[in-house]
Amino acid sequence: MKNFEKKETNLNHLIEKLGKLNISYSQHNIDNTSIEREKELIKSEKDELEKKNQEILREHKYLKERVRKLEHELKSKKELEKKINQDINDLNQETQSLVEEIEKWQM
Repeated sequence: MKNFEKKETNLNHLIEKLGKLNISYSQHNIDNTSIEREKELIKSEKDELEKKNQEILREHKYLKERVRKLEHELKSKKELEKKINQDINDLNQETQSLVEEIEKWQM
């Protein structure tokens, strides 16, 4: 989220620069080449930010899918653990019954 906030701040900064460019056009002392350079610089920064944004979105999608898989794996393991615990309890009860039966026969 911090990256998105940073990108938003950068884009707002670029918009502010573009607003200043409009003011610059009305001023006669600024030549067109400096305006074009600044425009290209802003375009370059914008393209870079968009590229980083796409990378972050891809990473987010990958991590989201990874979390989903891990949650599914965890659920499966919990179910297996529950089944194993139930089997252990069943065996304990059966063992206890057998021990009681043996004790009866020994008396």
